[in-house]
Amino acid sequence: MVYLLAISAFLITFILVPLLIPTLKRMKFGQSIREEGPQSHMKKTGTPTMGGLTFLISIIVTTIVGIIFTDYQNELILLLFVTIGFGLIGFIDDYIIVVKKNNQGLTSKQKFLAQIAIAVIFFILSYAFNLADFSTGIHIPFTHFDLPLSVVYVIFIIFWQVGFSNAVNLTDGLDGLATGLSIIGFVMYAIMAFLLGQAAIGVFCIIMICALAGFLPFNLNPAKVFMGDTGSLALGGIFATISILLNAEISLLFIGLVFVAETLSVMMQVTSYKLTGRRIFRMSPLHHHFELCGWNERKVVTVFWTVGLVAGLIGLWIGVH
Repeated sequence: MVYLLAISAFLITFILVPLLIPTLKRMKFGQSIREEGPQSHMKKTGTPTMGGLTFLISIIVTTIVGIIFTDYQNELILLLFVTIGFGLIGFIDDYIIVVKKNNQGLTSKQKFLAQIAIAVIFFILSYAFNLADFSTGIHIPFTHFDLPLSVVYVIFIIFWQVGFSNAVNLTDGLDGLATGLSIIGFVMYAIMAFLLGQAAIGVFCIIMICALAGFLPFNLNPAKVFMGDTGSLALGGIFATISILLNAEISLLFIGLVFVAETLSVMMQVTSYKLTGRRIFRMSPLHHHFELCGWNERKVVTVFWTVGLVAGLIGLWIGVH
């Protein structure tokens, strides 16, 4: 059954993308490039976005099949809820920007409140499903100790899901960067899940890997389609959720190291400029800094993927201890 889900996830995405691209072009659902961004990116203006719809449809369909025909209902339902919830927020944001031609999209307050709502509902559902392995404490690696948070754990869930949802979104600025890093991350979590005896989460990670693998060939430089907020916000929310369900939250700081670094670069840049009027980086997020240092886009992506792989292996090691 797992093989069937994996093959289906890949094929659905791989078939949908070339079908969707002409439709997006015809409807003029193209990416708007910031004028203050690297000038080399201006040639990407008009490249179809909202491509994340393809792998989200693939994930949703195959996960529903998994819920119906396997014994992994509770975990898959939780992961499906988060996928749809964060994906819907991203879709609405993309729709406002691309279709309504409003570059602001959802306001930061609207997006934040919607993300908080998804996180709170996830916490409630986790209790309602009475998952045997669901913990309201943060596991300290290499010990048998969980830092107990009880009901306060919901605040951590909000911080974790919202933070990583936006982190992947910030990273999705170069062709194939976020897609490749996500595949690497889900490979690590698939291995971790099976080693920890969490087969349901392992199966979902395999679905994620295959769905994204079907999207990657069209997203590599030069990209024929971008995933948009529709895909990136969902991916970040899913990463956070998987680390929570595996009770291996700390592992995500390593498996998602590049996402964390991209987010910190933005925070540091904004803080430094507000306090001193000076910029730490030539441009943030971090991938733009390296571009302006003279690296071409493919080199940045390759190096960041390599860092993601090495950090991911460290995260895997930490997650199983």
